[in-house]
Amino acid sequence: MTDIKSLINKQRDYFYKGETLNPEFRLKALRALKEGIRKHEVEIFEALVKDLNKPGFEAYATEIGFVYTELNEMIRKLPRWVKPKRARTPLTQFKSASYIVSEPYGVVLIMSPWNYPFQLSIAPLIGSIAGGNCAVVKPSAYSPHTSSVVAKIIGECFDERYISVVEGGR
Repeated sequence: MTDIKSLINKQRDYFYKGETLNPEFRLKALRALKEGIRKHEVEIFEALVKDLNKPGFEAYATEIGFVYTELNEMIRKLPRWVKPKRARTPLTQFKSASYIVSEPYGVVLIMSPWNYPFQLSIAPLIGSIAGGNCAVVKPSAYSPHTSSVVAKIIGECFDERYISVVEGGR
């Protein structure tokens, strides 16, 4: 328990440094994640077969391909999404301008189920990265092989102060 608390405190400290607010930092992180997935794609397939007996086509269509689509969309649209958006100003403040500015939450927890263990670990992580958050990913203990591949990918791509994986449980 104290290890998790210290991990969250490290992530909060990292978040408050402000590095994750930079859109270029976020794009770099998304590209690193995409490259990490591409590098370990065969291991992901093997883990999905061991955990769920998913055939290759189904694994790609429902897990890996979905994640690539999500990553590509986020990388393409993130620069536009992070810009402040003009909003209507009430008449009582007619000399001012109103904007909607998106801000990250800080540290988020992502818990994935056993039935789509890769997709539902990584897809929320993509949104978290794009939003400028730090994240703790908790893959399902009922899909241990996929969980270890997710941990390997995230461990290679990111500093644990930014994104980390907590395995185990039940």
